Amino acid sequence: MIAAHAERAHSLLAASKAEQWINCPPSARLQEGVPDRRSEYADEGTLAHELAETKLRRRLLPCNSAESERLDARLQEIQANPLYSAEMERLIQEYAEFVEERYTAAKARSPDAVILLEEQLDYSEWTAPGQTGTGDVVLIADGTLELIDLKYGKGVPVSAAGNPQIRLYALGAWSGYGFLYDIREIQMTIYQPRLDNISTDTMTVEELLDWAENVVRPAAAQAYAGEGEFSPGDHCRWCKVKATCRARADENMKALQYEFQDPALLSLEEIGNILHIAQKLYAWAKDVEDYAYEQTLAGNRVPGWKLVEGRSNRIITNKEAAKEALTAARIEPDRFLKVDLYGISELEKRIGKKELASILGDLIQKPPGKPVLVPETDKRPELNSIEHEFADINLED
Repeated sequence: MIAAHAERAHSLLAASKAEQWINCPPSARLQEGVPDRRSEYADEGTLAHELAETKLRRRLLPCNSAESERLDARLQEIQANPLYSAEMERLIQEYAEFVEERYTAAKARSPDAVILLEEQLDYSEWTAPGQTGTGDVVLIADGTLELIDLKYGKGVPVSAAGNPQIRLYALGAWSGYGFLYDIREIQMTIYQPRLDNISTDTMTVEELLDWAENVVRPAAAQAYAGEGEFSPGDHCRWCKVKATCRARADENMKALQYEFQDPALLSLEEIGNILHIAQKLYAWAKDVEDYAYEQTLAGNRVPGWKLVEGRSNRIITNKEAAKEALTAARIEPDRFLKVDLYGISELEKRIGKKELASILGDLIQKPPGKPVLVPETDKRPELNSIEHEFADINLED
């Protein structure tokens, strides 16, 4: 039975968080209890993995009639999901073909090659009790253990080289099957179809175990105990407390102490250095601003800041009704139509503001703007304040 991808519990020392807790051990306990935030992108990735698993089971594993019917029914459920798309179908089909090629190559080397799909992999020997992960595809043949990890996201390219997540999966696979097979080499592939990125890293079992003993084990011990040094870096990107982490704040504040050699003019070398600093500061400032916005929106006001109504554009609520109203008012079609109805500003130029307002009336509306976080000195009324409630009332009427 296919596991529900979205319901899998993430352990304290999850492989997906390995880059964080290996480089910054105390971050694991610091994030404990902070809820994960689901997004449409995460749900889309979950659906893509379920589609991939269904296709691969149907394509590569023996199925009786009942299992075939179940998989076909599951495929129909996936295709009925609003997040399913023609792009997803095409990309996951290409991924399934890639896996089949790798499996075929493995069987060519060894007729008794093994393929495992969505395999639970236990790497707790080097971390802590109960720490497991799920390998998308595990192939074992002729002394080689191969792992293939599907990444459906398109935000950041992911490399297999030195990747701690897939290495932990490899440890779990070797731990589970090394006593059955004479595994000497590990191949790890990350398949990222939306970025046309296929990355493979290879290491011997001895190299993998050396990494496990000298890197993973000590970092895991510190992370599990909530000890060690905080160490900000690129691994902060997905940390759940990145906006409020004091170590990260201190590190970024150091960047503001940059000393310029020439007080009058900047050299190109200095500009290059400043650009790197500015990128880090911008990312940190954006994380802090987003956190402050979410807290204020939830009622936890940040001193010195407030939420106000942001700008919004007028809209025509029903374009077909607007066309009918303009036609009934005997406005020539070429004054309000091109391929579709012109925008409001263009219509006002062609027809006139007062006449357009008279014809369309309530069909033109200005929706509330999205809340924005601004300093308290901003003149706009705070959302949910008395001033905001009465902002649109003309007291002279």
